[in-house]
Amino acid sequence: MGLFERYLSLWVALCIAVGVVLGNVIPGTFAFIAGLEFAHVNLVVAVLIWIMIYPMMVQVDFASIKDVGKRPKGLILTLVVNWLIKPFSMAALGWLFFKGFFADWVDPQSANEYIAGMILLGVAPCTAMVFIWSQLTKGDPNYTLVQVSVNDIIMVFAFAPITAFLLGVSDIHVPWGTLFLSVALYVVLPLIVGAITRYKLEAHVGENGSGDADGDGQRLSDFVHRLKPWSIVGLLATVVLLFGFQAETIISQPQTIVLIAIPLLIQTYGIFVLAYGAAKFMKLPHNIAGPASLIGTSNFFELAVAVAISLFGLHSGAALATVVGVLVEVPVMLSLVAIVNRTQNWFVVSGDPKV
Repeated sequence: MGLFERYLSLWVALCIAVGVVLGNVIPGTFAFIAGLEFAHVNLVVAVLIWIMIYPMMVQVDFASIKDVGKRPKGLILTLVVNWLIKPFSMAALGWLFFKGFFADWVDPQSANEYIAGMILLGVAPCTAMVFIWSQLTKGDPNYTLVQVSVNDIIMVFAFAPITAFLLGVSDIHVPWGTLFLSVALYVVLPLIVGAITRYKLEAHVGENGSGDADGDGQRLSDFVHRLKPWSIVGLLATVVLLFGFQAETIISQPQTIVLIAIPLLIQTYGIFVLAYGAAKFMKLPHNIAGPASLIGTSNFFELAVAVAISLFGLHSGAALATVVGVLVEVPVMLSLVAIVNRTQNWFVVSGDPKV
């Protein structure tokens, strides 16, 4: 494990502090960067996320993807958590805290908007950052790709009706441009480039028409190893930007952010415990159990923020709640990555045909 990975939590904490400080010192710069977006997708953040997940995509072996169907348990776990549990538990926690515990501290209209923002987060399973969490836990890249792809397909059809049901409204405007552009930028494009890179590295036709398969594998391994530091740099730069974008909000509304963060933290850790415990009960191998559980706990924040702004407005409580989801996600997910890495011995060995 390299220097960056060994002390990743420390680097993230420093980047959070740097982002908040710079966001307050040079807000104009961050406002300019925040304005570089298309269909509510920030292009600078998209590039950084692309840099993060590209090393993961290089490791995808298309010849092995067909074998995922022989091991459906991890995929089933992800789908059950994402679509049958997570949206409804998030809505329940929102109501419990903002209609119950925090009712005396928050006015009713704001409470409703905070709950709406939490619901939007709960109905939007993560697309891009999952590849980072999978890579950090040494997850199976082929299996992770299939899990994300199936979730994206379901999201196209299920996001609007589930959101409409939980919000109690009939007309949900889904920003399809945000949804499709995000999938293209975070999954399709890096997957294509990764596949081309892998093909080039595995090309082993020599002058005499033969090659060294072991040497080809070593070239691929060396290339991925060289890319890993850049993946972490992309993650850290993203953290600086995200916290820089919201620096003024963090300073001006600390109490509100804490109130919103509490149920979000309970939801995240609760869903993880449920999913990870189920993965152990189902005897999944560690390189599938880890990503499957992390997919269920992280959120597609670009989509959630875009819908919140579209439905409730830029300065609404719903938009603020989705932004708080962005702020807490990276530190919390890194803590879960650490838990996954430290509990590898709890799970069966990868390759068991029963999983």
